[in-house]
Amino acid sequence: MEMIELERETLPDCDIHPSFSESARNLVHYLALRSRDLRILQTELAAIGVSSLGRAEPHVLENVNAVLRLLELASGQPPHKPPEFRAISLHEGRTLLDVHTRELLGQPRNDRDVRIMVTLPTEAADDRQLLRSLIDAGMDCVRINCAHDDAEVWSRMIANLRSAERGTGVVHPVAMDLAGPKLRTGTVVPGPAVAKLSPKRDELGRIAKPAVAWLVPDDGVPRSAPAGCQFAIPVRPSFLLSLSSGDRIAFDDARGARRVFDVGDSLLEGRIVTCQKTAYLTTEVVLRHSGESTSVGDLPRRPGVILLALGDTLVINRGNEPGAGAERDSSGAVIRPAYISCNVPNIFECVRPGARVFLDDGRIGGVVKTAEPGAFTLEITRARIVGEKLGADKGINLPDTDLDLPALTAKDFADLEFVAAHADIVNFSFVNRPSDVDALTDWLEAHGAGHLGVILKIETKRAFENLPGLLLASMRAPRRGVMIARGDLAVECGFERMAEVQEEILWLCEAAHVPVVWATQVLETLAKEGAPSRAEITDAAFSNRAECVMLNKGPYIARAVAVLDDILCRMADHQSKKNPTLRKLDVARRVSAPSAPR
Repeated sequence: MEMIELERETLPDCDIHPSFSESARNLVHYLALRSRDLRILQTELAAIGVSSLGRAEPHVLENVNAVLRLLELASGQPPHKPPEFRAISLHEGRTLLDVHTRELLGQPRNDRDVRIMVTLPTEAADDRQLLRSLIDAGMDCVRINCAHDDAEVWSRMIANLRSAERGTGVVHPVAMDLAGPKLRTGTVVPGPAVAKLSPKRDELGRIAKPAVAWLVPDDGVPRSAPAGCQFAIPVRPSFLLSLSSGDRIAFDDARGARRVFDVGDSLLEGRIVTCQKTAYLTTEVVLRHSGESTSVGDLPRRPGVILLALGDTLVINRGNEPGAGAERDSSGAVIRPAYISCNVPNIFECVRPGARVFLDDGRIGGVVKTAEPGAFTLEITRARIVGEKLGADKGINLPDTDLDLPALTAKDFADLEFVAAHADIVNFSFVNRPSDVDALTDWLEAHGAGHLGVILKIETKRAFENLPGLLLASMRAPRRGVMIARGDLAVECGFERMAEVQEEILWLCEAAHVPVVWATQVLETLAKEGAPSRAEITDAAFSNRAECVMLNKGPYIARAVAVLDDILCRMADHQSKKNPTLRKLDVARRVSAPSAPR
C-alpha cells in the first residue's frame, strides 16, 4: 500500500508525458520499495526459492504481487486483494526501456543492444575518412562538446558525418553538450621566459637523440617550432646569416653550464641546431660563433603554476587578479598566502566554513577555513607528499555547497540556437534541480525544438541526490535519458563511493525506464596511447549495464571503438542489465570423471 499511497501523493503534481506515464508510476513504486531496508527479507525469500526483489526495477508492483501470491499459495492463505492500479509486467517494463532507448539513441546493431557514442575531435571537421572509420568500427551516435570549437567547426563535423554515413543505411544521432556553468580557476602569473632543451636518452642514460631547436631571425614575427624541434629560438639576423652547416655555437646556459650547438641544415628562414646535453636558455644567454655573438631574443613564458602541499593555505578570490604562489620573507615565513581567482563570482555568497573544495579533477582538496563576500580561504588537505601544481583554467568542485547558479548560461542559450537547428539530442551539463530541467524544456518548446532528446548529465553530488525529482521533471516530454558523468561525479561524491553511486543511478533509471549513457574514461588509455589497461577492459565490460557507452577522443579512437564493440558483443551473451544470462558454457562440458583410486 505504501507504493500506491506514494503514487497518489506524488504524481498528481507532475506533468508527465503519456509515453512516460507507466514509467513514472513504476519509478515512484521503486522509491517506496527502497525506502526501507529489505536485506533480511531478501535472505528469507531467497532461502525458500522465491524472488528476493533484487531485480524488481522494471516491474516493481508486479514483482511484489508475484511474491505475495507465491507466499499465499505456499502457506495456504486466501489470495490478497489485488491493487486498484494495473501493474506492468517484466516484459512490459523491459519493452518500455527498449522503446525509450530507440526513440532517443536510434536503432541498435544486430549483434548488440548497447550503443557506442563517440566524442568528435576538432579534426573531424576536416577529415571525412575519420568519421567513416568510426562508423565502420561500430560507432552508433556522436557527441560534440560545445565547450570547444565553434559553430562553423560543428557544422563541418556534422556535414562530414552525414557524408560518411551515405550508403550505410544508418543515420547516427548527434548529441551536443552544453558547456554549463563550469567553475574554473582564473589566470596565474606566467612563469619565466625560458626554453629547456633536453636530449632523449636510452635505458642506460646514453644519448638516443640530441635536443633539436630552430634558430630564427629576431624580427618580431612570432613563429612556432616545426615538427621535431623543441623550441624556436630568436637570434640577431646577421648572426643567423653567418652560420653554415657543421659550424658550432658555444654558450653558457642560464645555470652557467657550458654548452654547444651543432649547426645543421637551413629550414625555411631559420636553421636547425642540435645539443647533446640539457640546456636552459633565457634572454640573458649569449651565443658565440667565430667572433660573432648574439643574445637570445624574446622567448614565450612558461604557463604559471602554484605549488601547494598539505597544510598550505590557498585563498580563492573574486576578480581577475592573476594568481600566484605564497610570498615568504627571508626566514621562510609566509607574508601572503597563495591565491587564485574563480571565473564565477556568484559562488562567494554561497560558500561556508567547513565546506570541502576540490581542484583540478580532485588532485587537490581543501576545507574552507574562512569565508567572506569576496574570498574564501582553504587549508589544503589533499595533495601528494611532493606537492601539487595548480594552474589556470582548472576545475573547481564544491560538493558541500548549494550553489545558487542557473544551469543554463548566456553561452548555452546562444549555443542552443545551433543545437536546435542541427542536433538530435541536448546533453544538459551541470543540471542540479528539477527547475533546471523545466527551464530547458520551456526553452525547447518555445523555440519549436520540443522534439529534441535531452540527456541529463549527472555530474554533481546535488544532481545525484535530486535524481528522482530530475527524472520526474524530465518525463514532461518524450526522448529523455541520463548520462553518468563519472569524472566530476567521482570528485564530488568521493572516489571510494563511485561504485555504489553509479549502481544507484542505474537502478533508478531502470525503474524509470530511462536509458543511461555510461561516460568518462572508458578505454581512455587505449584511445590516447593505443593499448588498454586491464582495469579498463573490466570497466568496459561492466558498462554493458547501460544502454549506451561514451568514448572520449584520442589518436586511437577508431581502435577503441572496435575493441569496445567486441567487448559489448561478447558481454551481450552473459549479462542483461543486472541479470546474468545463462548461455551454454563450453567449460561445463570439460569436467572429466575422477580417476578410480588405485
